[in-house]
Amino acid sequence: MPSRPSGSRRCATPSRTSSSWAPSPTAASTPSCCAPDTSRSTSSPRPRLAAQRPASWPLRFVGSLRDPFTAVLLCLGLVSAAVTSWATACVIAVLVAVSCALRSSGEYQADRSTTALRELVATTATVQRRSDTAGASLAREIPVDQLVPGDVIRIGPGDLVPADVRLLRACGLTVRQAPLTGESAPVAKYPVDTPADPDTALFDQPHLCFLGSSVASGSGTAVVVATGEATQLASTYREPARRRRETTFDRSVNRISWTLIRFMLVTPPLVLMADAAVRGRGLETLPFGVAVAVGLTPEMLPVLVTTALARGAAVLARDSEVIVKRLPALHDLGAIDVLCTDKTGTLTQDRPILDCHVDPEGRSDPEVHWAAVNSLWTLQLADLPAPDALDEAILEATEDCGDELLAYDGVAARPFDAIRRSSCAVVRRPGRKGLPGGHTLVVKGAVGDVLERCTRLRAGGHEVDLDATALERVRRLAAIQAEGGLRLLAIALADRPALLGPYTPADERGLTFIGFVGLRDALTPTAADALSVLARRGIAVKVLSGDHPGTTARVCQDLGLDPGEVVTAERVDGLTGAALAELAGRSTAFARCTPEHKARIVGALRDGGHTTGFLGDGVNDLPALQAADVGICPRDAVDVVRESADVVLAAKDLTAIDDAILAGRRSSGNIATYLRTTLSSNLGNVISILVAGLLLPFLPMLPAQVLAQNLCFDAAQLAFAFDRPGPAALRRPAVLWPRDFLRFITGFGLLNATADLVTFGVLVLAVHGAGRPGGQASFHAGWFTENLLTQALVMLVLRTGRRAAEGRAPTSVRFATTLLAAIGVLLPLSPLGPALGMAVLPSLYYLLVAAVLALYGAGLIAAKAFYERRVANPL
Repeated sequence: MPSRPSGSRRCATPSRTSSSWAPSPTAASTPSCCAPDTSRSTSSPRPRLAAQRPASWPLRFVGSLRDPFTAVLLCLGLVSAAVTSWATACVIAVLVAVSCALRSSGEYQADRSTTALRELVATTATVQRRSDTAGASLAREIPVDQLVPGDVIRIGPGDLVPADVRLLRACGLTVRQAPLTGESAPVAKYPVDTPADPDTALFDQPHLCFLGSSVASGSGTAVVVATGEATQLASTYREPARRRRETTFDRSVNRISWTLIRFMLVTPPLVLMADAAVRGRGLETLPFGVAVAVGLTPEMLPVLVTTALARGAAVLARDSEVIVKRLPALHDLGAIDVLCTDKTGTLTQDRPILDCHVDPEGRSDPEVHWAAVNSLWTLQLADLPAPDALDEAILEATEDCGDELLAYDGVAARPFDAIRRSSCAVVRRPGRKGLPGGHTLVVKGAVGDVLERCTRLRAGGHEVDLDATALERVRRLAAIQAEGGLRLLAIALADRPALLGPYTPADERGLTFIGFVGLRDALTPTAADALSVLARRGIAVKVLSGDHPGTTARVCQDLGLDPGEVVTAERVDGLTGAALAELAGRSTAFARCTPEHKARIVGALRDGGHTTGFLGDGVNDLPALQAADVGICPRDAVDVVRESADVVLAAKDLTAIDDAILAGRRSSGNIATYLRTTLSSNLGNVISILVAGLLLPFLPMLPAQVLAQNLCFDAAQLAFAFDRPGPAALRRPAVLWPRDFLRFITGFGLLNATADLVTFGVLVLAVHGAGRPGGQASFHAGWFTENLLTQALVMLVLRTGRRAAEGRAPTSVRFATTLLAAIGVLLPLSPLGPALGMAVLPSLYYLLVAAVLALYGAGLIAAKAFYERRVANPL
């Protein structure tokens, strides 16, 4: 196979080719307001699209105080200070400071990492300027932020369009506008001599190119009409910012928080009233009531949540190059049950491949190898700045036929242009080399344009006239193929006597139509496996595309994703509310979607109770990114998308999303385990303390003992932030449902309270004279020890179930629970015991409490097994 020409990064204005087939550049009339002024200098640079500044660390620290539990802890700290309980106030202040510092630091570092990604985009442009008023106009490379309206620039294959421009000259220019419109196929661009139709959409006007798009093929010279904040990209960005809706994490934590806050605020008055009514104690029990309220509060929740999420985000950044900009988004990733994504670049690569070649009757026909002949000699003879992607795909599919193709002798070629919408190669057939004779014109291009020039049709070795009936039959076949998701190119031939002069477009008449070649988008190699993995994780994938319904359905089918009935934008327009939510929930593929359609579909899924993620990279994806629970983008997305997204991926690959989802589920699983453990244990302790307070002639525990016990338990539970949940926690979306938590903590809290009250009986039996001062100190010590031992047991069993008994608990949890149990046993025996009002316990107590713990552990294991069966089989 002959070598193919390689494209350059920058290209000059095209010149005529040796084959005399290259068209002269077409000049477009330019309004006076946009006339190029090559005398401008770079002394008045116009800024590019302004980037959002990341919030400072102190501002983020203050913003972290809006967390519900953090705010309540601050209030409790103020109450503790007001009643001169300084130890409580200091502990609370430390917890609040640590939580806010961890959260603000993690998010600040993520923002800095995202800002660094801006360096990945091109920052220069080729501009024609005079060095002075008398000098010649020269091409020079300048920073994009120095472009001004009126500058004349050159663009070539691979270039990013640096501003909004009007084309002056072009040769085979096609531009990718997917970041702006979502359309995956490159769009032909060319100058025009007449004003555009006012009904034509702005991005569909052929003579305009926009900041944010890129050159797929060809080259052009254009005048800058808008830069920086005046561009269409900036106007989209300047639209009133949509306020980010409350995410799943926000809803879950806030509901759990306010349920507990209400209960917690009721507790101190209950303690005061109960003690006043039964024991005649008054305000002297206020410190004890505050301590009980603090004991009920999962005050380590902000610290543990931030630690778990920050650790998960750090691991993702290190191992998978995934940047989590907003820490709660990591939990939302773990809770996702619907992932919406565009098609191009995620499910498909940005290149076509040959799918089929058929004759006019729809049968597979090897004679359509003429398409490869056209592609080969167009690439060889035409002066192309870069190989056309469609020609490359056809030649790649016919690579085994290289010798056969080279048997044709190329004479001349004219590349594809946006006016003719076809390319033409002139060849001499095998056996005629060196002999006088005719040439064969091989024309390849858009179906409608090629058929207009055809008068004959050849199929099955027979050639007939292309009458109205046959033409309608061919067009119907083309429509069916297009509905199947293929991009069709028609192939036609014409034999002509050899000409001494150049061929003209008039020679491309009276052609014989011989068939089609069909191309489709190349699938991303990892997409099918990634979709299969996401399905096993309980995540439904929705494809939201701006492409043709047939193309969208074909991609889904090729990836093993059942598209069902493809929903078009027109159908979405006719639905609202519950009807749209129901349609979005049961449909998989959506086509012809505008940015607003994508946002409406994502919003409808959320309204239907789903946790949604959206993966996009273009400005047209901004509304959907902001409507989703989690906005995800690749690092090569446009700046404004990276700044708006919650998660930035190293590559636009579903495999990277799966890594992020797993990290989110691990973090969420650890948070859920902490909440279940601490809330059930705390609830049981509060119930038993309130009951014991009514039965005992003294406080069941002193405020300092309640706080010391609570501090030890909370410190031990930090081990959950470094835990690795079992496989069961990774199989389904991790959502913190308040109702499920309340059922769990109520059942296990009552079980814990029962164990505490049984311990109360043990203390009465083992510690004589409980009403005397020495008996009171022993009672406090016994209950303190039992509480820490039961809490250590709860941590092990609720985290690992039967594995705890088999010695297979995770290292971090096993170490923390061992340390917690050791503190519970040794603290009353240490010099700190008397300082906290505790006395040494008799040996009988330890034997009896061991029996209580054994029964309690068995009850926990049985209750956990019952709960897991209910979760797995809710009916």
